[in-house]
Amino acid sequence: MQIAMIRGDGIGVDVADATRAVVDAAVARAKCPAPKYNDIHAGAGYFRETGRDIEDGGEDRAGKADAIFLVAIGLPSVRHADGTEISPHLRLRDRFQLYAGVRPVKAYPNAPQRLADPRAAGIDMVILRESTEGPFYSAAAHGRSDIRGDTEVRDTLGITRATTEKLHHFGFRLARRRKARGRPGRLTCVDKANVFASMAFFRRIFDEVAPLYPDVGTSYNYVDAQALNLIRNPWDYDVMVMENMFGDILSDLAGGLVGGMGMAACGEIGDDHGLFQPAHGSAPDIMGQDKANPLVAFLSGALMLD
Repeated sequence: MQIAMIRGDGIGVDVADATRAVVDAAVARAKCPAPKYNDIHAGAGYFRETGRDIEDGGEDRAGKADAIFLVAIGLPSVRHADGTEISPHLRLRDRFQLYAGVRPVKAYPNAPQRLADPRAAGIDMVILRESTEGPFYSAAAHGRSDIRGDTEVRDTLGITRATTEKLHHFGFRLARRRKARGRPGRLTCVDKANVFASMAFFRRIFDEVAPLYPDVGTSYNYVDAQALNLIRNPWDYDVMVMENMFGDILSDLAGGLVGGMGMAACGEIGDDHGLFQPAHGSAPDIMGQDKANPLVAFLSGALMLD
């Protein structure tokens, strides 16, 4: 197994070696061949030194690996001229079409739980975030924003049938697999179909795909109501599928229910590639101080092995 390792910035450098040790131990215990790592330099620190956000040939090498493991990217003090952060990660998503952002949300023993209800100890759900479209289609990393001088900027929210169909199929298959493991096996479509034509399109494709999975229950929620319900009754949800921006926001909210971003593992899956990462930031203020909690990097490594 070839793993492209992007340590990136800040605590990404600190927790990468610890994650490698845990992954190697798990693979050895399973009596599988030891993984081989291909380190790729990328991130804001690399950009500050070289003017490039990833080393020459780095994207090609990442694409040839069996998996990509990216630890953390970004430094608050290093930005493009337009104020946006250095983000080769978004370009990797786009290049390898990593459309299915899998964000597990699970309450583990002895981790902080923000809700007093005892049912919070049983939270076990997945936010499935489309990762290449939505407003991120126009992210600065792709050069698609319409900047009209100093008076107006327009970003495009893009939803395509091809990607949305694949995302919904992925969601139904994921819910089916979880049902086989004892979970409810229900997929909730989260959108804003009452306001945006793009979201009505997203829901319509969900309804077209759903009959192919009669064993999987379905439900719907507008994103604002879903945010409320993740605070009020998160234990009632299994898998939720949504577009990119909604997933970006709700996955952070859900992470806060089970201990914070230090518990927010992430996998980004395409038809031919997979990228895995802890969803926390680079936390440069504690870099090199042996203070970074590597647990979410371990969980993301486990997701990669799965």
